Amino acid sequence: MELSIVVPVYGSEPLVLELTRRVAGAMRRQAQIAAYELILVNDCSPDRSWEMIEQACELYPNVRGVDLRRNSGQHNAIMAGLRHARGAVIVVMDDDLQHAPEDIGKLYAKILEGHDLCYAAFGHPKHARWKILGSAFRDLTAAALLGVPRGIRISSFKAMTAEIAHEIARYEGPFPYVDGLAMMATRNVANVETEHHPRPDGRGNYGLRESIFLWTKVAMNFSVVPLRLASWLGLGFAVLGFLFAAFLIFQKLVFDTIPVPGWSSLAVVILVVGGVQLLALGAIGEYLGRAYLHLNGKPQYVIRSKKGFDIP
Repeated sequence: MELSIVVPVYGSEPLVLELTRRVAGAMRRQAQIAAYELILVNDCSPDRSWEMIEQACELYPNVRGVDLRRNSGQHNAIMAGLRHARGAVIVVMDDDLQHAPEDIGKLYAKILEGHDLCYAAFGHPKHARWKILGSAFRDLTAAALLGVPRGIRISSFKAMTAEIAHEIARYEGPFPYVDGLAMMATRNVANVETEHHPRPDGRGNYGLRESIFLWTKVAMNFSVVPLRLASWLGLGFAVLGFLFAAFLIFQKLVFDTIPVPGWSSLAVVILVVGGVQLLALGAIGEYLGRAYLHLNGKPQYVIRSKKGFDIP
């Protein structure tokens, strides 16, 4: 098996069959890929996506389906697909056709050149402006916390060797972040320029809440920087408080005066210091909560059924 293509599916009932058709057509034009499989992981989609996946498995012998019992999130669904993949090279892509199946060959070829991991880099993403800005902020965070090589742009359209996929799949925590796990396994990363296409039905499944949750995975799953930042903020405000107290003592001893305190300035100080304290407590609580769920054995996903895996 030269290639496995893993696609998490959610809310894409009208796109599943078109996706499988285009993947099949793209693979027919790739002479160097003799055998491939397309693994569609239904993340407990509320529409008829699983029925469409079952139809795709019946129409195309290369298609396999995994149906999750509850909605687990995009990266958890990807983990399920990676654990079922048998290819020497594994491609991960979205289900909304914004990632063109015809570009799979470009990522595959880059891996054959000797890279462990290759990301599609989009020159003009077809997203809302807030989402583009959010992705840029996430990339900056990832570069600072995960050690992403300079100049590399990460995206959800990527290819990797089976060895890297195996290292990623070893992670058993309930909050996986695939790109962070990949960066822990290798620095031999490349980019391929591709085009980002508009979603055919015009609506996406990744909203603001999902984007914020993904950022917390980047920030907290693979780094203690937020805790250190909270510590430094606390130290900074403690130093400011000490200097202010020293200034008041000096003014009392030298000039025998104390300025009349202002309620507004006092309220601002209380709000700022209280906000920093709550931020620090929130960061600590987030870490403790994630550690508790990990130790408590919360599963990444639960599989309801499979289809197409009995076909060699």
